[in-house]
Amino acid sequence: MDGLLFLAHRIPFPPNKGDKIRSFHLLRHLSTRYAIHLGAFVDDPDDWQYKEALKPYCASIKLVPLNPRRAKLASLTGLLTNEALTLPYYHSAELTRWAAGLAASGAVTRGVAYSSVMAKFMPTSLARRVIDMVDVDSDKWTQYATAQRWPMSWVYAREGRKLAEWEAQVAQDFDATLLVSHDEAALLQQHVPQARHKIGAFENGVDADYFSPDREYADPYPAGRQSVVFTGAMDYWPNIDAVTWFAERIFPAVREAVPGAQFSIVGSRPSDAVLALARQPGVVVTGAVPDVRPYLAHAACAVAPLRIARGVQNKVLEAMAMARPVVVTQQAAEGIRAEAGRDFILAQGEAEFAQAVVNQLHLRSSCPQARECILTHYDWARNLREIDALFEPAVAAPFIP
Repeated sequence: MDGLLFLAHRIPFPPNKGDKIRSFHLLRHLSTRYAIHLGAFVDDPDDWQYKEALKPYCASIKLVPLNPRRAKLASLTGLLTNEALTLPYYHSAELTRWAAGLAASGAVTRGVAYSSVMAKFMPTSLARRVIDMVDVDSDKWTQYATAQRWPMSWVYAREGRKLAEWEAQVAQDFDATLLVSHDEAALLQQHVPQARHKIGAFENGVDADYFSPDREYADPYPAGRQSVVFTGAMDYWPNIDAVTWFAERIFPAVREAVPGAQFSIVGSRPSDAVLALARQPGVVVTGAVPDVRPYLAHAACAVAPLRIARGVQNKVLEAMAMARPVVVTQQAAEGIRAEAGRDFILAQGEAEFAQAVVNQLHLRSSCPQARECILTHYDWARNLREIDALFEPAVAAPFIP
């Protein structure tokens, strides 16, 4: 098989959070057609153990340690170099040399970079270079800026501008740019109209057999509690903002209407701000759990009260696959091919969101149509087959004839 260089900003295993789920499925799919040479950063010491799990999919693996504290300090050099702070955050001369060596030796002829920052490590000599930006990250930083006070509002606004410049450069330089949804692709096409013919999307999938409501799951909730559940990495600022807003401004009204209600925040590495929410009546913070499915299976409903979001929310897709009613904001629903009012419940504002949750607690019903939506639109194998042609040099304009 021809060699393919796969570069990721985080080791693509285990597939237990948004970016790792997508990167792992992309890597696994491409490994059936190419000899994969994987280069990735490791920012969590617990992740070093997963190198062995990736070996069946890879011809070689180069993992580079990344210390988040040191990386944050290094990122400040971007203020001096007039670039996005994200770029010096991910720095490795070792990874650059390794990738260049593979290209020079002919071991790889194609490459895929996962996330825009990894574009800088991709050798320009490869016959075909594809990037999966996943989402338009610059827009997320711009959203952050509106929710912060000075000076962080200035820092985030600057990051949004500088990262947008980098995304535009990358989209023009690479042979094809992928996003997680057609909405995200359209947004980048607006930002970079000169590269619109090279910008498209492949949608995420869900392992519907794994996230099945038909299995037996032990109930993790206390008897008599009607649980509202949020799942996700709890050191991620949009998730922190979401659960804080829900716990402080929405859940008290829910609990007043349904005294037995419990808000369960299920996810790894909860920040201090998230841990503090457990002091409120009815709020439970679990931290990391070995299996999120029981928490979904036995919840009265799931919520995704995101006020800042880009791309597609896997937490929503997984809850839908488990046939749970999901109450979402407009931001959390963006890019999902589903019908509001049938496949999920759309709510905006505190009062409307609270009432939607109370309604679900009273109904205590499943949502089989949500699972049907997942089976129809979010199959990994089907969605990934759509990108195979992008790695062939003959494809000059991959998305627009």
